[in-house]
Amino acid sequence: MADEFMKGFGIFSIAGLAWMILSGWFTTPGFETTQLIAPVPENLDFYGQFSIVLREIMFWFAVVGALTFWVLIPAINEIKAKSNEK
Repeated sequence: MADEFMKGFGIFSIAGLAWMILSGWFTTPGFETTQLIAPVPENLDFYGQFSIVLREIMFWFAVVGALTFWVLIPAINEIKAKSNEK
């Protein structure tokens, strides 16, 4: 169980850090205004648009990856253990 927790925590930490870095670069217009969740700027070049897409991917990877290792895999293991007892 500890290895699943650490895998989920690693995914959550690394993907969350990547999301925060990309959000800080692109959606923080200033420190006095909305930070990390401001609207995406317009007229981005290819790399800027790619970074925004990567930002969204990292957010969902953090959420789904952590839930997979923290909830889904342990639940499947419990179900398998209960079915093997019978």
